Amino acid sequence: MPNATPVIAYLFTTFPKNTETFLQREIIAMRAQGAELRLYSLWGGGGTFRGLPVARFNKWRLITLLWLIPAESWRRPEVLKQLLRGLFTRRAPSWLNFWENMLGAGFACVELGNFRKHPPALVHAAWGGAPATAAWLLWRAGGHKFSAAAHAYDIYEHGGDWWLVDKLQHAAFIHTSTEMARRALIERGLAAEKIFCIRRGLDRLPVVKALRASRLPLRLVCVARLVEKKGLDHQLRIYAALRAAGVAFEARVVGDGPLRLELEKLAGHLGIGADVTFTGHLAQHEVWNQLDWADTLLHTGVVAPSGDRDGLPNVIPEALSVGVMVVTSAAAATTEAVTHGVSGLVAAVEAPAEWVSALRRLATDDALAEKLRAAGRAWVEENYDAHKNAARLRVHMLRAIES
Repeated sequence: MPNATPVIAYLFTTFPKNTETFLQREIIAMRAQGAELRLYSLWGGGGTFRGLPVARFNKWRLITLLWLIPAESWRRPEVLKQLLRGLFTRRAPSWLNFWENMLGAGFACVELGNFRKHPPALVHAAWGGAPATAAWLLWRAGGHKFSAAAHAYDIYEHGGDWWLVDKLQHAAFIHTSTEMARRALIERGLAAEKIFCIRRGLDRLPVVKALRASRLPLRLVCVARLVEKKGLDHQLRIYAALRAAGVAFEARVVGDGPLRLELEKLAGHLGIGADVTFTGHLAQHEVWNQLDWADTLLHTGVVAPSGDRDGLPNVIPEALSVGVMVVTSAAAATTEAVTHGVSGLVAAVEAPAEWVSALRRLATDDALAEKLRAAGRAWVEENYDAHKNAARLRVHMLRAIES
């Protein structure tokens, strides 16, 4: 007898990936909702996740395109014409984005036969790049219904993904995790009624820790990839301003990336090398240990020269969930979770004095600290429960399947 539970094929660029725990939590919560999932990883990852197989695409199979493309072109010539028209009438924003899209197209061509033999009820692309290209082409060539998620990287890096609007306009629905991303897609001409902001989330809400009675020296933590959009050069200048103002603190920068050496040199130049520890990349359970240690999380996000920016960094709700206070810049979608003076504090990255004032208050004002902690936790409980949000996402998937 056929399985009564519809199968959803999830397409990822790389899964599982240590820096994308929000996607792992989504899968955990979707399975808890009873969803029947097939997981595909187009680039890295693979193996198993929580006992569920993750099919990693073998790039050597792209060689079969030498005969698959002619065969599919004969079968569906209009698809090839549309692809060629796109290739010759638009310019990719970067070579990386070009090859991401080519990877997605290659995956779809190679796997099309398997999808025809074992058709899922819905194909869901977890990213707007290669996975969405694959999902769109599986729909175009094989008739498979698809939905797609679009993140800040897909929308903003070098002006956004090469084929983003063309792909997403054919999706059954579009999933964003911030209102900022939803507005941006609407501004690009996509139908508002099929774009849904559904937050990411925690599969388990942690216990809120007690406020430290004495918060001097103030324990500060930043969890971020060491890349331009995190504004970490501004953050180091904020630490230097704290030191100059006589505010005792200890800071830890958790994460790794191409700017690490440059940032360590800047910390030494600013005279704060002894006050700031660069931990490098840490496993997720160790990141939680850092949040347990910290009083306050700093996020100094900016818009990078490439246009890339954060949406709502997952570490902000994670910090709020456990009772860590948050001071953030207003860049991107951070203020969708952090309302100044309500659930956290907001300051301009170009104004270190604002951060010194904010952090001094958090170190000494117990009433303010408890107010922010309570409101931050309430926001998480309302907006960042992975199981509630997965249930909402699954409703849209089932509607797409049934339509």
